[in-house]
Amino acid sequence: MQELKGRPGHNAGKRFPAEALTPDEVHRLVQGTRGGWNGDRTRALIAVLYRAGLRLSEALALRPADIDLPNGSIRVLKGKGRKARTVGIDPGGLLYLERWLTTRRTVDLPKSAQLFCSRDGAPWTPQAARATIARTAKATGLQKRVHPHGLRHSHAALLSLSNVPVALIQRQLGHSSLATTSRYLDHLAPTQVIAAVHAVNFNASPTSSEEATPTAA
Repeated sequence: MQELKGRPGHNAGKRFPAEALTPDEVHRLVQGTRGGWNGDRTRALIAVLYRAGLRLSEALALRPADIDLPNGSIRVLKGKGRKARTVGIDPGGLLYLERWLTTRRTVDLPKSAQLFCSRDGAPWTPQAARATIARTAKATGLQKRVHPHGLRHSHAALLSLSNVPVALIQRQLGHSSLATTSRYLDHLAPTQVIAAVHAVNFNASPTSSEEATPTAA
């Protein structure tokens, strides 16, 4: 039976600024998933979005053979612009993938079934995947907008805050140019701007009566 598509939300078609989640918020999201087939599948999807930085379309196009558990990598064959790349995923993310692969093997699926599929082998649709993540976030009480691309944003922001070189982040994300990655990171994790403001002494005493008098902007 074809899996039902998630209903488009009231914000469908609108674009919002990127909003990265903290590691604690992602942990809450994972803890809010259900058990069984659906829970294992959802946690594995969150893993490839947040811990490997994949786009939703790239994640849903994966096949089981694209996951290299021994080497901790994922082969993305259908990247943006039809460009293939290999990305890394951390040991914690691999555990979620390994569990999902084990659960998946309990059902007799057709060989053509994608990694993320329903029990009869039908693809997990983007609409249904987005609806699942949004529903899980709502159940956990997260106040931020939580969506698949936001998890990719969170991955990029965390790499930047961990001082991973921009060139490596570009390769992980599959951006066509370094400039694209730089603009992406400046918006998501403007660490230099924040650090500069933190270094300013806003408690310094004014040096003149003119400085002490607020003026209209």
